[in-house]
Amino acid sequence: MKEKISFMDGGVCAPKGFYAAGMFAGFKKSKKKDLSLVYSEKVCDAAAAYTTNKVKGATLKVTMDHLSDSRARAIITNSGYANTLAPNGVEIALRTCELTGAALGIDPRDVVVCSTGVIGVSPKIEPFEKNIPKLAKAVLDAADGADGGKHYGASYAAEGIMTTDTVKKEAAVEFKLGGKTCRIGAMAKGSGMINPNMATMLVFITTDVDISPRLLRNALKNDINHSLNQISIDGDTSTNDSVVLLANGMAGNKRLESFGEGFHVFAEALNMVTVKLARMIAKDGEGATKLIECRVESAPTDEVAMNIAKTVIRSDLVKTAIFGSDANWGRIMCAVGYAPGNFNTDNVEVVLSSSAGAVTVCDASFAVEFDEDVAKKVLGEDEIIITVNLHDGMADALAFGCDMTYEYVRINGMYRT
Repeated sequence: MKEKISFMDGGVCAPKGFYAAGMFAGFKKSKKKDLSLVYSEKVCDAAAAYTTNKVKGATLKVTMDHLSDSRARAIITNSGYANTLAPNGVEIALRTCELTGAALGIDPRDVVVCSTGVIGVSPKIEPFEKNIPKLAKAVLDAADGADGGKHYGASYAAEGIMTTDTVKKEAAVEFKLGGKTCRIGAMAKGSGMINPNMATMLVFITTDVDISPRLLRNALKNDINHSLNQISIDGDTSTNDSVVLLANGMAGNKRLESFGEGFHVFAEALNMVTVKLARMIAKDGEGATKLIECRVESAPTDEVAMNIAKTVIRSDLVKTAIFGSDANWGRIMCAVGYAPGNFNTDNVEVVLSSSAGAVTVCDASFAVEFDEDVAKKVLGEDEIIITVNLHDGMADALAFGCDMTYEYVRINGMYRT
């Protein structure tokens, strides 16, 4: 189906009827953008997935309540502090929704509220009171065409949700459903405190596809298990993070109500967006110099394949070896061996590859001779693929991580200061 789907620019503003804005509001010490707003002309069907951490931020609790009816129309996000474990956290989160609703002229319960940054800081309402009206005016002006149709807002909003990220993360695709042009757009933040199972990042996805909430939830749940849940940077699971998917139906396609061809095209398009974001998040890991992609092939089950892929990219010994461009493949096999699940390790092949070439370092679970200089050249690139073939079934999986560097320790040793 991928030939029917193409990448495009525009981020969250690529789908019809979505507008966004971002600005500096004073939550950060720097002058970088730290407040973002995404808005839809129409009320959206909504689906979401949330952190698995038992300690949850105040904004996340409010969002979970607001999305209990599977409806939303706006997303307001601040970066700089997480609004977690703060005595006034829920009060501030609710007031933020009220301010956003009033400025946009919508029901406050149709507002998703998110925060990201330092845990344990008590938030203040004044930056929201001062700046939400400005953001709302920007998106409403865009909706009225006052910006000349230029969607700078998507890029600004993507900047506004960044914390230690070094690059903004956006993606969008276009495809056809029943002859109607449809789009999915997204933005994400994530650089540290990232570990699989829907924790560790903020991802906001917009689409103009008309699709039922039931199918929307199904598509998101199935998709993140093979994309966003397959990321790990440092093994820590955040308290705040979530994925929110909004569908306003403005593409005009016949509403998707069943699991037919149209749904599968939508699911494929969604996966292209989330996998692209997953790779961007992993590559931008705190202090990272290399993206590590683990591809597991010929495993007995999907679960085993996913477990092995995640285990390999989470291994600190693998991560440090990749940082040093050291083809220490025994560390990879060690990680394969302690991955959860039942599988055979007697016929495993390991191949290291990059844009500089490929080298087989293990075959039939035994050492093979390889050129260390070639291997070092392969591992010297900034995107490394570790392929693990079990020759034990037909299931495949991907996982995304990064190397571990001295810079990671420096960043996290001074995160608050």
